[in-house]
Amino acid sequence: MIRTAIAEDDFRIASIHQELVNRVKGFQCDYQSLNAKDTLHMLEQHTIDLLLLDIFMPDELGTQLLGTIREHHPQVDILIISASTDVEHVQKSLRYGVFDYIIKPVSLERLEKTLQDYLIFHQQLHESKQVTQENIDRLTSIRSQLQPWDSTAETVDELPKGIDPLTLQTVAKELENAGEGMTAEEMGQYLGASRTTARRYLEYMISSNQADARPIYGIVGRPERRYFIRKKQS
Repeated sequence: MIRTAIAEDDFRIASIHQELVNRVKGFQCDYQSLNAKDTLHMLEQHTIDLLLLDIFMPDELGTQLLGTIREHHPQVDILIISASTDVEHVQKSLRYGVFDYIIKPVSLERLEKTLQDYLIFHQQLHESKQVTQENIDRLTSIRSQLQPWDSTAETVDELPKGIDPLTLQTVAKELENAGEGMTAEEMGQYLGASRTTARRYLEYMISSNQADARPIYGIVGRPERRYFIRKKQS
């Protein structure tokens, strides 16, 4: 079981990533941190194999942590998940030996593929105390097949600004499970986000023919809208 942790300053995104990691066979993600200080404390307190690390954190850049992590926690492998496309950030991350660098917003398929690659890499790296050239060739082959840029960027770019694909999938899944539909306020409470943020995702689903909305009558003031998943045509 790959013991995994997430360092991400947005707790909603961290929770979505955690849920995804735990869905991948062979991984268990129990820990989250919201800033650099808590990340180092988390690594001190728990045994962690793989850290999903953001770069933009409130107290220190994730790239500034790489040297400290390598010095004090050399057994921890690192996967960068960040909105940063700064060449220096990418170069520094790769030079410190991060397993992969994925640009936000990350697609589900891209992250799952990297986790599956890492699982193979981790198993082969620890399968024996002595290694042969064949073992090493297999390990370096796995690394060489990885792309440090998000290969699904073209698909991601089709989403409007402010729409994260992981959050969008969470909204769609919850709306599908809600037989009586949901209001933006109810969805916001589920996501741990504002009603405005939830409405942005719900209205996007309507514009992309994934959902419908019906007004709720009898409410004082502006009528509220209740959103329903659009049933697929058979």
